[in-house]
Amino acid sequence: MSKTPKKPLVTIKNLSKQFDDGHLAVDSINLDVYPKEFFSLLGGSGSGKSTLLRMLAGFEKPTDGKIIIDGVDMSNIPPYKRPVNMMFQSYALFPHMTIKQNIMFGLKQDRLPKEDIEKRTNAALKIIKMEHLAKRKPHQLSGGQRQRVALARCLAKRPKLILLDEPLSALDKNLRDQMQFELVDIQEQTGSTFIMVTHDQEEAMTMSTRIGIMSDGWLEQVSPPSEIYEFPKSKFVANFIGKSAIFEGRISKTSKNKSVIESDEAKTSFILERNIDGVEDQEIWVGLRPEKIFIDKEKPEDYDPKKPVNCIKGVVEDIAYLGGLSTYHVRTEGGKIVKSTDFNIERNADHPSWGDEVYLTWESQNIMVLYS
Repeated sequence: MSKTPKKPLVTIKNLSKQFDDGHLAVDSINLDVYPKEFFSLLGGSGSGKSTLLRMLAGFEKPTDGKIIIDGVDMSNIPPYKRPVNMMFQSYALFPHMTIKQNIMFGLKQDRLPKEDIEKRTNAALKIIKMEHLAKRKPHQLSGGQRQRVALARCLAKRPKLILLDEPLSALDKNLRDQMQFELVDIQEQTGSTFIMVTHDQEEAMTMSTRIGIMSDGWLEQVSPPSEIYEFPKSKFVANFIGKSAIFEGRISKTSKNKSVIESDEAKTSFILERNIDGVEDQEIWVGLRPEKIFIDKEKPEDYDPKKPVNCIKGVVEDIAYLGGLSTYHVRTEGGKIVKSTDFNIERNADHPSWGDEVYLTWESQNIMVLYS
């Protein structure tokens, strides 16, 4: 029996937002987000990610399209009536209230019975492990603690969806790294659905079940983190998440078990032991991650200078020594600089040096095929 697909909690249909000055911030986006997901919208400044989040919250009205949450069209539903809570960058805690009072505030606004307010508040304090600090005020807390209180205030209202707007941006790096795991633990513990906006690639890769990469109002790709990194669909995604050496190429053969891409720029043939989308003579791009490129001073045994395969010859122009690893900057015969990262496992190993002639090779499965 086939598994019944999970019903989306959030469905975004052909959603666009054009501001009065004519700027198209979000352009015809379609997206499903599922219950209990930690979904991240990742993009640079001006990509449209924050505008999309604000439309989900109801703070911006779409120009076109629909947002459906748990089967209900949100078009005419104001922010305060949506089953959504938003956690802002500033955390927006009331300075004159204790931590417990801050968490209670939204529940009191909803006029819940006192018994329910107390029960939910205590449960939220327990989730964030701050019962012992309930009587403190925000200025008596660290940045990470204030962030947890802001999250607890969202969780106490038990919304169907929690929106996070750059939640870790105000924290220093060490605390940010720690809070990434704490946020994920809380999300998994409560079974909540999170949609987070961030410009931090590491943050999105660490925390998310899926990532939507945004650029110029478009969703470039929506995939799990490992798929985004290993199988980007475009040059933009390949270079936005990590760094890649990218070469122009042309499909010369594609079959069930083998595909060949010829690249004049790389001066090699990229041979893949798999079928790829496309037809013969179609222009395409290939990408290689620095850590997937092997560097050696010795010529490969099967190297043919007239028709190299999965191998590029070059000269070391620069070396960045980073302790546990080194990054080699190699000028290829085609004139392009390609980076290769090698681990410094052996202290006295005969590593390539400046000016050395080297050969760059890679395994077939590590070739990324890029269509735009």
